[in-house]
Amino acid sequence: MEEKIKKVIEEDISPILASHGGGCEFVGLSSDGIVKIRLTGLCSGCPGARASIKGIVEEILMSKVNKIKGVEGVF
Repeated sequence: MEEKIKKVIEEDISPILASHGGGCEFVGLSSDGIVKIRLTGLCSGCPGARASIKGIVEEILMSKVNKIKGVEGVF
């Protein structure tokens, strides 16, 4: 499942965040299905980072990868 998550981040999420000068990297996956990610570039210090995690990263990952329960940012 981690490879699928990384692929979705690379192909679907990173291009969206790159348009804002940022990016996203996979940090880990908890046993209860929570994906840990780190925002990079301009997204890392953005006041809207938490909204980006929920509104972009979590929404896309949960729609494309089964068994994911949520996404949390590692700051």
